[in-house]
Amino acid sequence: MTVNFAAGPQTTQLWERVRPIVAQIEDLPFLAQLADGSLDVTAFTNYIIQDGIYLNGYAKAMSFLAAKTVDRDESRFWAGSAAEAITVEEGMHEELLADSRLAAAYSELSGGSTASPTTLGYVSFLVATAASRSYGEGVAGVLPCFWVYAHMGKVLIDQAGQMAADHPYRTWVQTYDSPEFDESTRRAVVILEQELEKAPEEEAARMRAAFEQACVYELHFWASAHAMQNWDASVFLPQGAASV
Repeated sequence: MTVNFAAGPQTTQLWERVRPIVAQIEDLPFLAQLADGSLDVTAFTNYIIQDGIYLNGYAKAMSFLAAKTVDRDESRFWAGSAAEAITVEEGMHEELLADSRLAAAYSELSGGSTASPTTLGYVSFLVATAASRSYGEGVAGVLPCFWVYAHMGKVLIDQAGQMAADHPYRTWVQTYDSPEFDESTRRAVVILEQELEKAPEEEAARMRAAFEQACVYELHFWASAHAMQNWDASVFLPQGAASV
C-alpha cells in the first residue's frame, strides 16, 4: 500500500527524484525484521535510543522554523510539531521501560548512550540548515522525517500483515501509520510545495538538495542503528593498533 503525499508538481518531481533512496530504505533488513517481529531486541532498543536523541535535535530545528516564518499558521504548525516530537520521544522511553523484553536491553545500552556519528551528523545538518539557511531550505531539510516515515509506515503495515497481539514492535509500527501523522505530513508537504513554487531557481535547487541530503541521512540512520554504529575508531586502524 502506498499513499501519494505530494501536494503539486514541485513535490511530485521531488519525490520521484529521491525514489531510488526510498527504495534502498524499503530494502533494509532492519525494516523486514521489524515487520515480521524477528528484529533483535538490542538493535531495536539502540534504534529507539538514537531516535530519542535525534528527536530532541529535530524539535530544535522545527523551533527555528517556527520563529523564522512570517505565516502564523505555519509557525503554529512547526511549534506544535516540535512539541509533539518531544512527546513522542518521552512516550517511546516509557514504552521501552514498560516492556520486559526491551527494558533489559535499554538498561544495558542507555547508561553510555551518546549520539552515533550518523545521528550527530543528521541532527547537526538539520539544525544548521534551519538556523542559518533560508526558511524554504529549512523546510526541505525537516520534511523527509515526515514523508519517509509516513511512507514507511504504510510499507511496514503492508509487510507485517495482521500482526499478532504479542508482536514486539506492533505499537511502534502502528504509530507511523496513523491519520494524525498522515495529516501532519500532508501539511508539511504543502508548505514545501508553496516555498518551491515561489523560490528563484537557484534557491529552489538548494531546497531540493537539502531534501535529498536529508533522505540520504534517513537511509543511513536506519542502517547505522541496526549496525550498532558507535565511535570506536579501531575499525579504521590496522589490526592490533590502539584506538582512542
